[in-house]
Amino acid sequence: MKKSITLTVNGTAHTIEVEPRTLLVHAIREILNLTGTHVGCDTSSCGACTILIEGKSAKSCTVLAVQANGKSITTVEGLATAEGLHALQEGFHLNHALHCGFCTPGMMLRAVELLEKNPNPSEEEIRWGISGNLCRCTGYNNIVKAIQYASAKMEGRELPSTEPEFV
Repeated sequence: MKKSITLTVNGTAHTIEVEPRTLLVHAIREILNLTGTHVGCDTSSCGACTILIEGKSAKSCTVLAVQANGKSITTVEGLATAEGLHALQEGFHLNHALHCGFCTPGMMLRAVELLEKNPNPSEEEIRWGISGNLCRCTGYNNIVKAIQYASAKMEGRELPSTEPEFV
């Protein structure tokens, strides 16, 4: 028996019908057609499905859609504004912080919460902060640089070099 729920995703309210067992990642991708949230492992190991629920990062493959009823959700599609890319999107682009791009949306959303809590994290704090999100391609060096870039931009500090490290 389907249940009617309302999710506010990227600032827009959506009332949808879901089975009680529907995972939030599937509601986002298959019902709302926001495919930036990726399904990687369905076991919460990889973090490709990371979104923000009420500003806190969550692996959407571990949340039932009905649990998010009435909540505010941000997906990667909600990061950019009319003014342009979010500082993290810009940082990932300029620092070549992606290879295949599969982990990128989840990494960015995890980094949003990290930078909200700690606007100027050290490299160690960044690595610890994204440790629940796996990247199988880049080796993380450029991801760390991208987050450092975004931190500096968001804080109005001098921007670090965007020379990529190729490993």
